[in-house]
Amino acid sequence: MPGLSAELVQQLYRTPPDRFVAARDAAVAEARRAGDPTTARQLARLRRPTVAAWLVNLLAIRRPELVADLVQLADALRVAQRELRGPRLRELSAQRRAVVGALVVEVRKLAAAEPDAPPASRLPLAEVEATLNAAFSDVEVAEQVRAGRLLRAASYAGFGEVPRPQLRLVTGDDEEREEERPARRPGPQRGRPEATPRTDRAAERAEQAAQRAARAERARQRRALDRELAKAQADQERAEAELTEATGQERDGAAVLDGLEAELAELERRRAVAEQDLSRAKLARRAAERAVTVARRRAGEVEAAVEALAAEEGNADAGGGAAD
Repeated sequence: MPGLSAELVQQLYRTPPDRFVAARDAAVAEARRAGDPTTARQLARLRRPTVAAWLVNLLAIRRPELVADLVQLADALRVAQRELRGPRLRELSAQRRAVVGALVVEVRKLAAAEPDAPPASRLPLAEVEATLNAAFSDVEVAEQVRAGRLLRAASYAGFGEVPRPQLRLVTGDDEEREEERPARRPGPQRGRPEATPRTDRAAERAEQAAQRAARAERARQRRALDRELAKAQADQERAEAELTEATGQERDGAAVLDGLEAELAELERRRAVAEQDLSRAKLARRAAERAVTVARRRAGEVEAAVEALAAEEGNADAGGGAAD
């Protein structure tokens, strides 16, 4: 749009909703003082977003790279849906849940950093999550989210068309601001049917139906998340039980090994002692063998001497008898 800078628009749309009108009117007055009526008119037609839409806009303006990743993943998910690629679709669906959860956490952080943001307990994070999920199902919603100028949150009930959030920036000179539109007197208009209470009731019923569909979708998502959480907790408990059992088996095995190593050390010690005893016994046997040999030789020598002496005595006795 000529004369209207994207930086000024972003500055307005990251302003909290309760201060949006004042900031916009101030910008309009500044443009008029600067002699730029075109920019003043364009600024005057900017609509105030809801809190949920402001949070999504804040995410798109502050963290555009995260929103770009979301849009890229949404394109891949739609391709997988068209091609009926089951495994890829399941993988991307898991990534979608993780990405949306991370973006909701990031939105909470960004809001906490804004000085005039609503308290955390009053942030419509469920509507933010519904809008981000709707971006995965509709190209136009994804582009609107990336543009960062949402007026209302979007939701997707899993069937039909996605409700379009009011995003388009008004540029024509013949449209009036919704906040400052003057009341018109009732009456028929040429070429246009008169609005009737029945039409109002139909519009109200349609809006209520859309709200019920959004609530049903959130409830369905909550039930799906509860089922996933229960399954994840059961898997965690089973894994922890297996870890406890494996840890106990490891501890028991280590105790048995320690006992065997202690027994082996004791056997090694006893073996060393036995080997020392055997060595000493061998030395003692060899010494005893040498002593026996010496004793036997000495005994033989003494026995020979005794025999010689006995022979001499016999000879002497025989000679004396002859002399007599």
